[in-house]
Amino acid sequence: MDTPLEYGPDEGPAQKVSVSMPAGRIAAVKARVGTRGFSAYISAAVERQIQRDLLDELVQASERETGPIPQAMHDRATAAILAAEALAATETDAESPQGDGTWPDRAAS
Repeated sequence: MDTPLEYGPDEGPAQKVSVSMPAGRIAAVKARVGTRGFSAYISAAVERQIQRDLLDELVQASERETGPIPQAMHDRATAAILAAEALAATETDAESPQGDGTWPDRAAS
């Protein structure tokens, strides 16, 4: 089943596809989002991976033009990302309806 190229990454009708992954990973996703949220979770994960791939391509193109990122700048960016992740984790724990960092299963809207 080919997807027409006239659709952008977030456009077009939903289509069923078959993917293979370890049973444990499937169980972990279902435990987080339930059976009904599985497709949305996987779609969001694919979207994040595409964004990471595009960012990596941008960094590589930039490094070809201007050279590698200085180590000090890399270290500052890494520290900022780690601090943001830590803050997000504490906010998620405090804001989740169950108070334990988890969210209840939600049906797709």
